[in-house]
Amino acid sequence: MARHLSVRPRVTGMRSSDSILLSKMHHDPCCSSPPLPEDEAVGLSPAAAAPPLHWNFAETLPTEMSIQIFGELDTASLCSAALTCRRWNQIIEGSERLWRQQCMMVRAVCQREVDRDRHHGLSWKVTVARNYSLSRVKHDWLRGRYSSVTSANELLGQRMVPLDVETWGEILQAELDR
Repeated sequence: MARHLSVRPRVTGMRSSDSILLSKMHHDPCCSSPPLPEDEAVGLSPAAAAPPLHWNFAETLPTEMSIQIFGELDTASLCSAALTCRRWNQIIEGSERLWRQQCMMVRAVCQREVDRDRHHGLSWKVTVARNYSLSRVKHDWLRGRYSSVTSANELLGQRMVPLDVETWGEILQAELDR
């Protein structure tokens, strides 16, 4: 199962008081953008000077375009985005295309497992959830991340999952080929 991460906007070059204000506004959707000093000097209203901080593209764009944007995310970021707001969650959770795309990336490493799950009629999303961690661990083993490990103690703190006989055969063959 994918780990969910919290997403916060990062703005550089701000005073600490501005970043505190931005943080408070991020949590309070009824707030509007604070006026910037240079906007007041030229007589611009805050609304005319900059787009609102809480503009939600998914509420403005057609769903298909939002799906295209979400399609640029990796699996962990897509899961985080689904936690952002109800609209994003509806789009992400309801899009077979997004989950199929993620599943194809997992399948590149775990073809046997993904094909088995799809053959058993599992949805794209469930297939990704079942195989994502496995694909990350298997990928690390296959690329040689653990080639120099001499004892199990060196693996403490590393995320591991059970691997089947065929997967261990692939890993051992990769080690012999190195």
